[in-house]
Amino acid sequence: MRLSNYFLPLLKETPAEATIASHQYMLRAGMIKQNSAGIYSWLPLGLKVLRNIERIVREEQNKAGAVEMLMPTIQSADLWKETGRYDAYGPEMLRITDRGDREMLYGPTNEDMITDIFRSYVRSYKDLPKLLYHIQWKFRDETRPRFGVMRGREFLMKDTYSFDIDKEAARLSYNKMFVAYLNTFSRLGLKAIPVKADTGPIGGDLSHEFVILAETGESEVFCHKDLVEMDAPGDVDFSGDLSNYVDERTALYAAADEMHDADEFAKIPEDKQLTARGIEVGHIFYFGDKYSGPMKAKVMGPDGKEHVAMMGSYGVGVSRLVGGIIEASHDEAGIIWPKSVAPFGVGIINLKAGDAEADAACEDLYNQLSDAGCDPLYDDTSDRGGVKFSRMDLIGLPYQVTIGPRGLKKGVVEIKNRRSGERHELSPAAAIVFLQTELGS
Repeated sequence: MRLSNYFLPLLKETPAEATIASHQYMLRAGMIKQNSAGIYSWLPLGLKVLRNIERIVREEQNKAGAVEMLMPTIQSADLWKETGRYDAYGPEMLRITDRGDREMLYGPTNEDMITDIFRSYVRSYKDLPKLLYHIQWKFRDETRPRFGVMRGREFLMKDTYSFDIDKEAARLSYNKMFVAYLNTFSRLGLKAIPVKADTGPIGGDLSHEFVILAETGESEVFCHKDLVEMDAPGDVDFSGDLSNYVDERTALYAAADEMHDADEFAKIPEDKQLTARGIEVGHIFYFGDKYSGPMKAKVMGPDGKEHVAMMGSYGVGVSRLVGGIIEASHDEAGIIWPKSVAPFGVGIINLKAGDAEADAACEDLYNQLSDAGCDPLYDDTSDRGGVKFSRMDLIGLPYQVTIGPRGLKKGVVEIKNRRSGERHELSPAAAIVFLQTELGS
């Protein structure tokens, strides 16, 4: 993409309402624009990152055996009344009435609807287990929406729902999602810690939050240091028993402040105790028959009797992750994107636009990097060099390639690693090989 053709509306000043890094940088880098409290338009740069995160989340769900579908944003109140949640959910639910005076709502979650879909079609234990998911916009009317996409009212969510014949089988589904989440966050360049969690209005008696460590985290996290050092499971057999991966982590103490047990934490050797701020980016629940019971979602078991399906739900805040990644990965100059989610792989800076030799070298490098799959953003504008460098640092692309007359006389271009700040001078041909290797193209 040529910057002269792109839509990248940067802000020079930090808006007064933005108090945390992700909100500040998303506004300044032209990723989002606020339309009303807690509701944003996703501009081209922000949308590219959002779609990259969505793609990784989807790929890991598919690997775990979950099947994608899509449910509507607007739901009938009848289903929520059937489970008793319509009045119980609270003012965060946006309740509306259509022209036929039917009570509707903008879905904050989908347990009731997915249970209705399941009971309409599944009759036998032979059709189990089932893991169904969708990625859809949701709305919760937060009392105080703040921190940009970290606590907005409208947000993009991936939610998976599991259906099993009994609690033992349901725990296997729970373990699949536990492992899938570890792999997902690892691919996003994050170290996520599973902590014991309150089930809240979703319900149930087994729940974990996945928390990433960041100085601006909304909660305090207490955990065993070994959890931070564990690698994600990676390529596993999701048809097998994954309990060892789960047990290895849940055996170590980890809790956010609302679930913290100081006495238990004190039992950890002092050099292994870790206290930090954390941001929740995923939440998984097992809640048994909380919804399937009232909605009579039953299947015929191997014993010839009807059994109420046992359920779980598993959420990832896709849009929230954009902010979470920035909170965990930025500096004073701007964002530092992990390669896996960066909006572009590399930025090309032409230090002297209009110079025939510099223009030709940039064009050639741009075309070759494009052909190599490195997805470059070419700054072909006439702005001063300092403006171009600041802009590239702000939007946080993994690599920057600077081309100017002085370097070309030596037959080199300069490559900067945004994260480390390390710089190399390479020939244009060597730069292409280097970037193609580093970006995995």
